[in-house]
Amino acid sequence: MQTILRTLALTLVFCGSVSLANAQCVTWVDSPQKEQAENAHVAYRNFIKGKTAEELAALSDSEFNDAFNNWKKAYDIAPAADGNRPFHYRDGRLLYKAMAQKATDEAKKQEYTDMIFKLYDQELECYPKYEAYLLGRKGSDMFYLVGYSEDAMTTIEKAIDAGGNDTEYVVLAPLGKLLNYYFKEKTIDNTRVRELYDKAAKVADYNIENNETYAPYYQAGKDNLEADVLEFADEIFDCDYFKGLLMPKVEENKDSLDVLKYIITKLKVQGCDSTDTDVQHVQMLYDQLYAVKKDEYEAERRRLNPLYEGSELTKEGKYQEALEAYQRGIEATEDNEKKAQAYYYMAQLQVSELGQYGAARQNANRAAELKSNWGKPYILIGDLYGRMSRNCSDAWDQRLAVLAAIDKYNYAKSVDSDVAADANRRIGNYRSSMPIRSEAFQRGFEEGQKLRVECGIGETVTLRF
Repeated sequence: MQTILRTLALTLVFCGSVSLANAQCVTWVDSPQKEQAENAHVAYRNFIKGKTAEELAALSDSEFNDAFNNWKKAYDIAPAADGNRPFHYRDGRLLYKAMAQKATDEAKKQEYTDMIFKLYDQELECYPKYEAYLLGRKGSDMFYLVGYSEDAMTTIEKAIDAGGNDTEYVVLAPLGKLLNYYFKEKTIDNTRVRELYDKAAKVADYNIENNETYAPYYQAGKDNLEADVLEFADEIFDCDYFKGLLMPKVEENKDSLDVLKYIITKLKVQGCDSTDTDVQHVQMLYDQLYAVKKDEYEAERRRLNPLYEGSELTKEGKYQEALEAYQRGIEATEDNEKKAQAYYYMAQLQVSELGQYGAARQNANRAAELKSNWGKPYILIGDLYGRMSRNCSDAWDQRLAVLAAIDKYNYAKSVDSDVAADANRRIGNYRSSMPIRSEAFQRGFEEGQKLRVECGIGETVTLRF
Protein backbone atom coordinates (compact mmCIF):
# COMPACT_ATOMS: atom_id res chain seq x y z
CA MET A 1 0.00 0.00 0.00
CA GLN A 2 2.87 2.42 0.83
CA THR A 3 4.48 1.66 -2.54
CA ILE A 4 1.21 2.36 -4.35
CA LEU A 5 0.78 5.66 -2.50
CA ARG A 6 4.35 6.76 -3.34
CA THR A 7 3.85 5.88 -6.98
CA LEU A 8 0.55 7.76 -7.05
CA ALA A 9 2.19 10.81 -5.48
CA LEU A 10 5.00 10.80 -8.05
CA THR A 11 2.46 10.40 -10.85
CA LEU A 12 0.58 13.45 -9.61
CA VAL A 13 3.83 15.42 -9.60
CA PHE A 14 4.51 14.54 -13.23
CA CYS A 15 0.91 15.28 -14.17
CA GLY A 16 1.28 18.90 -13.10
CA SER A 17 -0.19 19.00 -9.62
CA VAL A 18 2.78 21.08 -8.54
CA SER A 19 4.00 24.39 -9.84
CA LEU A 20 5.74 24.70 -13.21
CA ALA A 21 8.95 25.78 -11.44
CA ASN A 22 9.03 22.54 -9.46
CA ALA A 23 8.00 20.43 -12.43
CA GLN A 24 10.77 21.69 -14.65
CA CYS A 25 13.33 21.00 -11.91
CA VAL A 26 12.37 17.35 -11.38
CA THR A 27 15.33 14.92 -11.31
CA TRP A 28 15.54 11.19 -11.81
CA VAL A 29 17.00 10.63 -8.35
CA ASP A 30 13.72 9.45 -6.73
CA SER A 31 11.84 8.75 -9.92
CA PRO A 32 10.22 5.34 -10.45
CA GLN A 33 11.44 5.80 -14.06
CA LYS A 34 15.03 6.46 -13.05
CA GLU A 35 16.43 3.55 -15.07
CA GLN A 36 14.55 4.57 -18.23
CA ALA A 37 15.72 8.18 -17.82
CA GLU A 38 19.34 7.18 -17.30
CA ASN A 39 19.30 4.77 -20.23
CA ALA A 40 17.76 7.40 -22.54
CA HIS A 41 20.29 9.94 -21.27
CA VAL A 42 23.26 7.69 -22.07
CA ALA A 43 21.79 6.76 -25.46
CA TYR A 44 21.35 10.31 -26.71
CA ARG A 45 24.58 11.60 -25.17
CA ASN A 46 26.55 9.07 -27.17
CA PHE A 47 25.21 10.77 -30.32
CA ILE A 48 25.66 14.43 -29.46
CA LYS A 49 28.54 14.67 -27.00
CA GLY A 50 31.17 17.08 -28.31
CA LYS A 51 29.15 18.04 -31.39
CA THR A 52 28.05 21.49 -32.51
CA ALA A 53 24.56 22.34 -33.73
CA GLU A 54 25.92 22.37 -37.27
CA GLU A 55 27.36 18.89 -36.88
CA LEU A 56 24.09 17.61 -35.42
CA ALA A 57 22.17 19.10 -38.33
CA ALA A 58 24.43 17.12 -40.66
CA LEU A 59 23.52 13.76 -39.07
CA SER A 60 21.27 11.38 -40.98
CA ASP A 61 17.58 11.64 -40.16
CA SER A 62 17.59 8.28 -38.41
CA GLU A 63 20.59 9.16 -36.23
CA PHE A 64 19.21 12.57 -35.38
CA ASN A 65 15.74 11.23 -34.60
CA ASP A 66 17.18 8.54 -32.33
CA ALA A 67 19.17 11.17 -30.45
CA PHE A 68 16.26 13.57 -30.18
CA ASN A 69 13.73 10.92 -29.10
CA ASN A 70 16.03 9.65 -26.38
CA TRP A 71 16.73 13.20 -25.23
CA LYS A 72 12.99 13.92 -25.17
CA LYS A 73 12.37 10.81 -23.09
CA ALA A 74 15.09 11.71 -20.60
CA TYR A 75 13.94 15.34 -20.47
CA ASP A 76 10.26 14.45 -20.00
CA ILE A 77 11.08 12.16 -17.08
CA ALA A 78 13.74 14.33 -15.46
CA PRO A 79 14.21 17.83 -16.93
CA ALA A 80 16.94 18.60 -14.38
CA ALA A 81 18.71 15.23 -14.94
CA ASP A 82 20.43 14.21 -11.70
CA GLY A 83 20.06 17.62 -10.07
CA ASN A 84 23.77 18.35 -10.32
CA ARG A 85 24.31 18.68 -14.07
CA PRO A 86 22.07 20.67 -16.43
CA PHE A 87 22.68 18.39 -19.41
CA HIS A 88 19.08 18.08 -20.52
CA TYR A 89 18.57 21.83 -20.85
CA ARG A 90 21.86 22.46 -22.65
CA ASP A 91 21.69 19.42 -24.92
CA GLY A 92 18.07 20.28 -25.71
CA ARG A 93 19.09 23.74 -26.86
CA LEU A 94 21.72 22.20 -29.10
CA LEU A 95 19.21 19.81 -30.66
CA TYR A 96 16.64 22.53 -31.22
CA LYS A 97 19.27 24.78 -32.82
CA ALA A 98 20.08 21.98 -35.24
CA MET A 99 16.36 21.55 -35.98
CA ALA A 100 15.96 25.29 -36.54
CA GLN A 101 18.87 25.22 -39.00
CA LYS A 102 17.27 22.41 -40.98
CA ALA A 103 13.70 23.75 -40.86
CA THR A 104 12.31 25.37 -44.02
CA ASP A 105 8.97 26.30 -42.50
CA GLU A 106 9.12 29.64 -40.69
CA ALA A 107 6.49 28.63 -38.15
CA LYS A 108 8.55 25.57 -37.24
CA LYS A 109 11.71 27.66 -36.97
CA GLN A 110 9.89 29.98 -34.59
CA GLU A 111 8.63 27.04 -32.55
CA TYR A 112 12.14 25.63 -32.19
CA THR A 113 13.58 29.04 -31.34
CA ASP A 114 10.95 29.58 -28.65
CA MET A 115 11.86 26.21 -27.17
CA ILE A 116 15.54 27.19 -27.03
CA PHE A 117 14.71 30.21 -24.90
CA LYS A 118 12.27 28.20 -22.77
CA LEU A 119 15.10 25.79 -21.96
CA TYR A 120 17.32 28.75 -20.97
CA ASP A 121 14.63 29.97 -18.57
CA GLN A 122 14.09 26.51 -17.11
CA GLU A 123 17.79 25.94 -16.52
CA LEU A 124 18.09 29.35 -14.88
CA GLU A 125 15.19 28.46 -12.58
CA CYS A 126 16.70 25.10 -11.62
CA TYR A 127 20.42 25.97 -11.70
CA PRO A 128 20.60 29.63 -10.59
CA LYS A 129 24.33 29.28 -9.86
CA TYR A 130 24.89 29.49 -13.63
CA GLU A 131 23.01 32.79 -13.95
CA ALA A 132 25.78 34.85 -15.58
CA TYR A 133 26.68 32.08 -18.05
CA LEU A 134 23.04 31.45 -18.99
CA LEU A 135 22.13 35.11 -19.41
CA GLY A 136 25.22 35.71 -21.54
CA ARG A 137 24.52 32.73 -23.77
CA LYS A 138 20.83 33.59 -23.96
CA GLY A 139 21.54 37.21 -24.91
CA SER A 140 23.98 36.10 -27.58
CA ASP A 141 21.50 33.56 -28.97
CA MET A 142 18.71 36.15 -28.93
CA PHE A 143 20.81 38.29 -31.24
CA TYR A 144 22.03 35.55 -33.59
CA LEU A 145 18.76 33.60 -33.74
CA VAL A 146 16.19 36.40 -33.63
CA GLY A 147 18.04 39.58 -34.63
CA TYR A 148 17.97 43.06 -33.19
CA SER A 149 15.90 43.37 -30.02
CA GLU A 150 16.16 45.51 -26.93
CA ASP A 151 15.49 42.36 -24.88
CA ALA A 152 18.77 40.93 -26.16
CA MET A 153 20.61 44.08 -25.11
CA THR A 154 18.98 44.02 -21.66
CA THR A 155 19.76 40.33 -21.21
CA ILE A 156 23.41 40.87 -22.07
CA GLU A 157 23.60 43.74 -19.58
CA LYS A 158 22.12 41.48 -16.88
CA ALA A 159 24.74 38.87 -17.74
CA ILE A 160 27.55 41.40 -17.28
CA ASP A 161 26.06 42.68 -14.02
CA ALA A 162 25.74 39.12 -12.71
CA GLY A 163 29.09 37.83 -13.95
CA GLY A 164 31.40 40.81 -13.70
CA ASN A 165 34.86 39.82 -14.91
CA ASP A 166 33.68 36.22 -15.28
CA THR A 167 31.26 37.20 -18.07
CA GLU A 168 31.88 35.19 -21.23
CA TYR A 169 33.41 36.82 -24.30
CA VAL A 170 30.40 35.72 -26.41
CA VAL A 171 28.45 38.82 -25.31
CA LEU A 172 30.92 41.39 -26.65
CA ALA A 173 30.35 41.28 -30.41
CA PRO A 174 26.51 41.09 -30.22
CA LEU A 175 26.45 43.98 -27.76
CA GLY A 176 28.47 46.12 -30.17
CA LYS A 177 26.03 45.42 -33.00
CA LEU A 178 23.05 46.18 -30.76
CA LEU A 179 24.51 49.45 -29.47
CA ASN A 180 25.39 50.54 -33.00
CA TYR A 181 21.91 49.74 -34.32
CA TYR A 182 19.88 51.30 -31.52
CA PHE A 183 22.05 54.41 -31.40
CA LYS A 184 21.50 54.88 -35.13
CA GLU A 185 17.77 54.37 -34.56
CA LYS A 186 17.90 56.97 -31.76
CA THR A 187 16.36 54.40 -29.41
CA ILE A 188 19.20 54.89 -26.93
CA ASP A 189 21.29 57.99 -26.28
CA ASN A 190 25.03 58.43 -25.97
CA THR A 191 24.92 58.14 -22.17
CA ARG A 192 23.33 54.69 -22.41
CA VAL A 193 25.85 53.58 -25.07
CA ARG A 194 28.75 54.73 -22.89
CA GLU A 195 27.31 52.95 -19.86
CA LEU A 196 27.02 49.58 -21.60
CA TYR A 197 30.25 49.98 -23.57
CA ASP A 198 32.20 50.76 -20.39
CA LYS A 199 30.78 47.71 -18.62
CA ALA A 200 31.69 45.39 -21.48
CA ALA A 201 35.10 46.94 -22.17
CA LYS A 202 36.02 46.59 -18.49
CA VAL A 203 35.28 42.85 -18.64
CA ALA A 204 37.25 42.48 -21.88
CA ASP A 205 40.27 44.41 -20.58
CA TYR A 206 40.41 42.35 -17.39
CA ASN A 207 40.37 39.06 -19.26
CA ILE A 208 42.81 40.21 -21.94
CA GLU A 209 45.22 40.93 -19.10
CA ASN A 210 44.46 38.00 -16.79
CA ASN A 211 42.78 35.18 -18.69
CA GLU A 212 45.62 33.42 -20.50
CA THR A 213 43.40 30.76 -22.10
CA TYR A 214 40.68 32.99 -23.50
CA ALA A 215 42.48 36.34 -23.83
CA PRO A 216 42.52 36.13 -27.66
CA TYR A 217 38.76 35.58 -27.69
CA TYR A 218 38.15 38.56 -25.42
CA GLN A 219 40.45 40.64 -27.61
CA ALA A 220 38.56 39.66 -30.75
CA GLY A 221 35.26 40.37 -29.01
CA LYS A 222 36.47 43.77 -27.87
CA ASP A 223 37.73 44.59 -31.36
CA ASN A 224 34.25 43.89 -32.72
CA LEU A 225 32.61 45.87 -29.93
CA GLU A 226 34.87 48.86 -30.54
CA ALA A 227 34.46 48.74 -34.32
CA ASP A 228 30.70 49.18 -33.92
CA VAL A 229 30.66 51.66 -31.04
CA LEU A 230 33.61 53.82 -32.07
CA GLU A 231 31.99 54.42 -35.46
CA PHE A 232 30.19 57.17 -33.53
CA ALA A 233 32.93 57.94 -31.01
CA ASP A 234 32.72 61.69 -31.60
CA GLU A 235 28.98 61.65 -30.87
CA ILE A 236 29.04 59.17 -28.02
CA PHE A 237 32.09 59.99 -25.93
CA ASP A 238 32.95 63.22 -24.16
CA CYS A 239 36.03 65.16 -23.11
CA ASP A 240 36.92 62.82 -20.24
CA TYR A 241 36.83 59.75 -22.48
CA PHE A 242 39.18 61.28 -25.05
CA LYS A 243 41.48 62.56 -22.32
CA GLY A 244 41.74 59.00 -21.02
CA LEU A 245 42.44 57.78 -24.54
CA LEU A 246 44.89 60.45 -25.70
CA MET A 247 46.75 61.79 -22.65
CA PRO A 248 48.78 58.57 -22.19
CA LYS A 249 50.13 59.16 -25.71
CA VAL A 250 51.46 62.64 -24.94
CA GLU A 251 54.70 61.65 -23.23
CA GLU A 252 55.72 59.13 -25.89
CA ASN A 253 55.01 61.68 -28.64
CA LYS A 254 56.31 64.84 -26.99
CA ASP A 255 58.75 65.37 -29.89
CA SER A 256 56.06 65.14 -32.56
CA LEU A 257 54.37 68.40 -33.48
CA ASP A 258 51.77 66.59 -35.58
CA VAL A 259 50.66 64.25 -32.77
CA LEU A 260 50.58 67.01 -30.15
CA LYS A 261 48.57 69.23 -32.45
CA TYR A 262 46.14 66.40 -33.17
CA ILE A 263 45.63 65.74 -29.44
CA ILE A 264 44.96 69.39 -28.68
CA THR A 265 42.52 69.73 -31.57
CA LYS A 266 40.71 66.49 -30.76
CA LEU A 267 40.28 67.33 -27.09
CA LYS A 268 38.83 70.73 -27.91
CA VAL A 269 36.49 69.30 -30.53
CA GLN A 270 35.22 66.81 -27.94
CA GLY A 271 34.30 69.56 -25.51
CA CYS A 272 37.43 70.05 -23.44
CA ASP A 273 37.80 73.70 -22.49
CA SER A 274 40.99 75.51 -23.42
CA THR A 275 41.48 76.20 -19.69
CA ASP A 276 41.50 72.46 -18.92
CA THR A 277 44.76 71.52 -17.17
CA ASP A 278 45.53 68.66 -19.55
CA VAL A 279 44.78 70.73 -22.64
CA GLN A 280 47.02 73.51 -21.37
CA HIS A 281 49.79 71.02 -20.66
CA VAL A 282 49.71 69.63 -24.21
CA GLN A 283 49.47 73.14 -25.64
CA MET A 284 52.54 74.18 -23.65
CA LEU A 285 54.53 71.20 -24.96
CA TYR A 286 53.41 71.99 -28.50
CA ASP A 287 54.30 75.69 -28.24
CA GLN A 288 57.73 74.96 -26.80
CA LEU A 289 58.52 72.39 -29.48
CA TYR A 290 57.15 74.59 -32.26
CA ALA A 291 59.29 77.52 -31.15
CA VAL A 292 62.38 75.35 -31.59
CA LYS A 293 61.36 73.54 -34.77
CA LYS A 294 59.19 76.08 -36.56
CA ASP A 295 61.32 76.66 -39.66
CA GLU A 296 62.40 73.03 -39.89
CA TYR A 297 58.85 71.87 -39.34
CA GLU A 298 57.33 74.14 -41.98
CA ALA A 299 59.95 73.21 -44.56
CA GLU A 300 59.53 69.49 -43.89
CA ARG A 301 55.76 69.67 -44.08
CA ARG A 302 55.91 71.48 -47.39
CA ARG A 303 58.41 68.94 -48.70
CA LEU A 304 56.32 65.94 -47.67
CA ASN A 305 52.97 67.44 -48.54
CA PRO A 306 52.75 69.66 -51.60
CA LEU A 307 49.13 70.41 -50.67
CA TYR A 308 50.04 71.93 -47.31
CA GLU A 309 50.45 75.42 -48.75
CA GLY A 310 46.91 75.25 -50.10
CA SER A 311 45.48 74.39 -46.70
CA GLU A 312 47.42 77.21 -45.04
CA LEU A 313 46.20 79.74 -47.59
CA THR A 314 42.65 78.51 -47.05
CA LYS A 315 42.97 79.17 -43.31
CA GLU A 316 44.16 82.68 -44.12
CA GLY A 317 41.09 83.27 -46.28
CA LYS A 318 43.14 83.55 -49.48
CA TYR A 319 40.85 81.25 -51.44
CA GLN A 320 41.91 81.97 -55.01
CA GLU A 321 45.56 81.63 -54.06
CA ALA A 322 44.69 78.38 -52.29
CA LEU A 323 43.14 77.03 -55.51
CA GLU A 324 46.32 77.84 -57.39
CA ALA A 325 48.43 76.17 -54.70
CA TYR A 326 46.32 73.01 -54.83
CA GLN A 327 46.73 72.96 -58.61
CA ARG A 328 50.49 73.20 -58.22
CA GLY A 329 50.36 70.37 -55.73
CA ILE A 330 48.44 68.22 -58.22
CA GLU A 331 51.02 68.89 -60.90
CA ALA A 332 53.90 68.16 -58.53
CA THR A 333 52.83 64.67 -57.45
CA GLU A 334 52.20 61.30 -59.07
CA ASP A 335 50.25 60.11 -56.04
CA ASN A 336 46.59 59.70 -57.04
CA GLU A 337 45.53 59.79 -53.39
CA LYS A 338 47.03 63.24 -52.95
CA LYS A 339 45.62 64.41 -56.27
CA ALA A 340 42.17 63.25 -55.22
CA GLN A 341 42.46 65.10 -51.92
CA ALA A 342 43.56 68.25 -53.73
CA TYR A 343 40.65 68.16 -56.16
CA TYR A 344 38.28 67.56 -53.26
CA TYR A 345 39.65 70.54 -51.31
CA MET A 346 39.35 72.70 -54.41
CA ALA A 347 35.75 71.63 -54.86
CA GLN A 348 35.01 72.41 -51.21
CA LEU A 349 36.38 75.91 -51.60
CA GLN A 350 34.49 76.46 -54.83
CA VAL A 351 31.20 75.37 -53.24
CA SER A 352 31.44 77.07 -49.86
CA GLU A 353 33.47 80.20 -50.54
CA LEU A 354 33.65 81.03 -54.24
CA GLY A 355 30.29 79.95 -55.66
CA GLN A 356 31.99 78.27 -58.62
CA TYR A 357 29.47 75.46 -58.85
CA GLY A 358 30.34 74.10 -62.28
CA ALA A 359 34.04 73.90 -61.52
CA ALA A 360 33.29 72.45 -58.08
CA ARG A 361 31.28 69.58 -59.54
CA GLN A 362 34.00 68.90 -62.09
CA ASN A 363 36.71 68.77 -59.41
CA ALA A 364 34.60 66.60 -57.09
CA ASN A 365 34.11 64.11 -59.91
CA ARG A 366 37.84 64.12 -60.64
CA ALA A 367 38.50 63.38 -56.96
CA ALA A 368 36.08 60.45 -57.05
CA GLU A 369 37.66 59.06 -60.21
CA LEU A 370 41.15 59.13 -58.70
CA LYS A 371 40.16 57.47 -55.43
CA SER A 372 37.71 54.61 -55.76
CA ASN A 373 35.06 53.86 -53.13
CA TRP A 374 35.36 57.33 -51.63
CA GLY A 375 32.03 58.80 -50.67
CA LYS A 376 32.99 62.33 -49.67
CA PRO A 377 33.08 63.79 -53.20
CA TYR A 378 29.53 62.53 -53.80
CA ILE A 379 28.39 63.99 -50.49
CA LEU A 380 29.86 67.30 -51.64
CA ILE A 381 28.05 67.10 -54.98
CA GLY A 382 24.82 66.41 -53.10
CA ASP A 383 25.44 69.52 -50.98
CA LEU A 384 26.18 71.44 -54.18
CA TYR A 385 22.83 70.38 -55.69
CA GLY A 386 21.13 71.52 -52.52
CA ARG A 387 22.65 74.97 -52.98
CA MET A 388 21.84 75.04 -56.67
CA SER A 389 18.20 74.21 -55.92
CA ARG A 390 17.82 77.70 -54.47
CA ASN A 391 18.31 79.11 -57.95
CA CYS A 392 15.48 77.06 -59.47
CA SER A 393 12.67 79.00 -61.12
CA ASP A 394 9.87 77.31 -59.17
CA ALA A 395 9.19 75.01 -56.24
CA TRP A 396 8.69 71.93 -58.45
CA ASP A 397 12.18 72.22 -59.96
CA GLN A 398 13.57 72.74 -56.46
CA ARG A 399 12.01 69.45 -55.37
CA LEU A 400 13.51 67.64 -58.34
CA ALA A 401 16.90 69.12 -57.45
CA VAL A 402 16.46 67.68 -53.96
CA LEU A 403 15.99 64.23 -55.53
CA ALA A 404 19.27 64.71 -57.39
CA ALA A 405 20.98 65.59 -54.10
CA ILE A 406 19.48 62.55 -52.34
CA ASP A 407 20.64 60.32 -55.21
CA LYS A 408 24.20 61.50 -54.62
CA TYR A 409 23.95 60.88 -50.89
CA ASN A 410 22.60 57.38 -51.49
CA TYR A 411 25.38 56.65 -53.94
CA ALA A 412 28.00 57.99 -51.53
CA LYS A 413 27.02 55.57 -48.78
CA SER A 414 26.67 52.69 -51.25
CA VAL A 415 30.37 52.96 -52.13
CA ASP A 416 31.71 54.11 -48.77
CA SER A 417 30.23 52.99 -45.46
CA ASP A 418 32.33 55.59 -43.64
CA VAL A 419 30.06 58.36 -44.89
CA ALA A 420 26.79 56.51 -44.25
CA ALA A 421 25.97 58.50 -41.12
CA ASP A 422 26.56 61.84 -42.87
CA ALA A 423 24.58 60.72 -45.91
CA ASN A 424 21.65 59.46 -43.84
CA ARG A 425 21.52 62.66 -41.84
CA ARG A 426 21.37 64.75 -44.98
CA ILE A 427 18.75 62.50 -46.57
CA GLY A 428 16.63 62.83 -43.45
CA ASN A 429 16.88 66.61 -43.58
CA TYR A 430 15.72 66.64 -47.21
CA ARG A 431 12.79 64.20 -46.99
CA SER A 432 10.21 66.92 -46.43
CA SER A 433 11.47 68.75 -49.54
CA MET A 434 10.94 65.85 -51.95
CA PRO A 435 8.23 66.14 -54.64
CA ILE A 436 4.60 66.01 -53.48
CA ARG A 437 2.40 63.41 -55.13
CA SER A 438 -0.56 65.74 -55.78
CA GLU A 439 1.66 68.34 -57.45
CA ALA A 440 3.18 65.68 -59.69
CA PHE A 441 -0.23 64.41 -60.81
CA GLN A 442 -1.35 67.95 -61.59
CA ARG A 443 1.63 68.21 -63.91
CA GLY A 444 0.85 64.87 -65.53
CA PHE A 445 3.78 62.99 -63.97
CA GLU A 446 3.67 59.52 -62.40
CA GLU A 447 5.80 57.84 -59.79
CA GLY A 448 8.83 56.10 -61.27
CA GLN A 449 8.96 58.42 -64.28
CA LYS A 450 12.40 59.63 -65.39
CA LEU A 451 12.70 63.43 -65.29
CA ARG A 452 15.50 65.83 -66.12
CA VAL A 453 16.54 68.26 -63.40
CA GLU A 454 17.04 71.83 -64.54
CA CYS A 455 18.60 74.67 -62.49
CA GLY A 456 22.01 73.97 -64.03
CA ILE A 457 22.13 70.45 -62.58
CA GLY A 458 21.27 68.46 -65.69
CA GLU A 459 20.85 65.10 -63.91
CA THR A 460 18.04 62.62 -64.59
CA VAL A 461 16.10 61.43 -61.54
CA THR A 462 13.42 58.83 -60.87
CA LEU A 463 10.30 60.54 -59.55
CA ARG A 464 9.30 59.59 -56.01
CA PHE A 465 7.47 61.34 -53.27
